[in-house]
Amino acid sequence: MQDQASLIQHKWGGFNQHIDNWLAHRAKLLSHYCQVANLPPYETPQFTLPTPEQLTIFCNNLVDYISEGHFEIYEEIMLNYEQKHQERMRLNDKVVPKINMTTDVVLSFNEKYANCAATDDMHELDEDLSNLGELMEQRFELEDLLLEQLYQTHQQ
Repeated sequence: MQDQASLIQHKWGGFNQHIDNWLAHRAKLLSHYCQVANLPPYETPQFTLPTPEQLTIFCNNLVDYISEGHFEIYEEIMLNYEQKHQERMRLNDKVVPKINMTTDVVLSFNEKYANCAATDDMHELDEDLSNLGELMEQRFELEDLLLEQLYQTHQQ
């Protein structure tokens, strides 16, 4: 996922400042995800659970990224480009609802782990992180479809 994020940043870097910032936040989110999920390059020989502080920081970054997409980026894509190229931006009608469906799972993860304490039972964390990672990958692919459509529309 991190390699894909770098490719996406390189591909669309400089196209739009809001999108550049958002993609930088995505890269930061992926880095934090790898840390809390004990994935390369942050894995440790003996897996230990992330601290409550690490989970809180990750959850805050996750919600910030999701909010930024919903309330700034998707809106900007639709407002700035759909009016000019309605026939080209119909993808929004299909993609954004699919992205929205992932939000509930993200918010559930956040509710479960954002304010956890060191004494909380975390026996489901590995599975929840794995599921969240798959969901994030799906979401990023959908967001990338929007960005690709935006880029193609703008090039014409």
